[in-house]
Amino acid sequence: MTSAKVLAFFDEILRIPRESGHEEQIIAYLQNWAAQRGLECQTDAFGNVLIRKEAAKGCESMPTLILQSHSDMVCEKNKGVEHDFAKDPIKAVVKDGWLIAENTTLGADCGIGIAATLAVLDDEDLPHGPLECLFTSSEETGMDGAFGLSPELLKGSILINLDSEDEGELFIGCSGGLDTTAVWEYKDTEALAAGSAVIEICFEGGIGGHSGDDIHKGRSNAIQSLARSLWRIWHRCPGAQLLSIDGGNKRNAIAREAKAVIALPAESVALAKEIHLQAVEEVRSEYAKTDSGITGTVVELPDCGLEGAIPFDVARGLIHALCGAPHGVLAMSAEVHGLVQLSTNLASVKMPSPGVIRIGTSQRSAVASERRWAGERVEAAFAQAGAVVTHNGEYPGWTPSMKSRILDVTRQAYKDLFKVEPVIRAIHAGLECGLIIDKYPQMDAISFGPTLRGVHAPGERLDLASLDKFVLLLEEVIRKA
Repeated sequence: MTSAKVLAFFDEILRIPRESGHEEQIIAYLQNWAAQRGLECQTDAFGNVLIRKEAAKGCESMPTLILQSHSDMVCEKNKGVEHDFAKDPIKAVVKDGWLIAENTTLGADCGIGIAATLAVLDDEDLPHGPLECLFTSSEETGMDGAFGLSPELLKGSILINLDSEDEGELFIGCSGGLDTTAVWEYKDTEALAAGSAVIEICFEGGIGGHSGDDIHKGRSNAIQSLARSLWRIWHRCPGAQLLSIDGGNKRNAIAREAKAVIALPAESVALAKEIHLQAVEEVRSEYAKTDSGITGTVVELPDCGLEGAIPFDVARGLIHALCGAPHGVLAMSAEVHGLVQLSTNLASVKMPSPGVIRIGTSQRSAVASERRWAGERVEAAFAQAGAVVTHNGEYPGWTPSMKSRILDVTRQAYKDLFKVEPVIRAIHAGLECGLIIDKYPQMDAISFGPTLRGVHAPGERLDLASLDKFVLLLEEVIRKA
């Protein structure tokens, strides 16, 4: 197996649509790939694909290894970019040693794990015990495949998760998660005041990123920035009406863009512009070192196409709640230096249909009571503003253990290959290991991968030098497990 072979498979994967919840084509690809090589393949009702390969000759007594990755990807693109994730291939280029998708997500999370697994299965010279290669579905939107996994499907007891993003680091624990949703519903819009002017205000250009891996990096949240402007306009421009609002996208991505359309008396337009542009400059200054690309605009809309405004009480409650809702790191670990213990992500505000406003958030912690308390804090902010709040999609964390045999094997393999000690740590992001171990309590697990940066945001990139080391390590662990 070589990194070139892994990249060749990844190039095929880049051509296959696989947004979460729309994984039919990648599932068919995996099924056909296995059939062409005469490998056993099962697909369950949840879209999980399992490919089995018998042990190499002379390796029949070795334990069964499970190589696990997820088949879906987060689909994000820059504003104004023409790209249809339902049919267009991902465009990737090599720059300065990185494989980059400049205007969209790359999908190396977890496409590179899929590609590495296929390269292992395709290698007839690699000594290995029995292999079970599991590709789970819809990991990015709720770990649906891992939730639906049958406790009878897998035979192996050693799990190698290939969904990590820092070469040289071995992961033995992760956070659990909980989604919290707030919804306002109203029947009638409010008539626009006679003579109103209409403006659109926006924040954009933020880095965004993964709400687990990047939540501590001091990046802006465009929804919170927009709430700053709305709060001030609401209190300083009498008669302002909120017509629409839109911001963020995926629950596991930090919001990069947000906008709102406002109607207000014509004589207040100049003040509203001044308020918003001042807020933009404040945010740019506050995040100058960590998120330097932030921009914001005000555009007058002669014909906004909207006949009514969000009712006053709903708009007021929404704006107050967006200002008061927590976002970001809530606690750092007292046991592991630099590890985020508890966080919440104010992920999205959407109007999916007339008369409906929906807020999406996600909470992370390895400790169930903490993430539920964070969810209750989010609920308090939105419920007191009149929203109906629900919690769902909870998944368990993965408790670290230093008494892991596969950890010992992987650590020694890394030292033998690269003459340095790997870093052993837990991760604040969610991995499926916790859910899988919950169904298979005797499972011994580890997670490692090449270096990825900017996952869940346009500009996602893969460090090619780290891919070489990842491939060598994976081969060595398979040989010695």
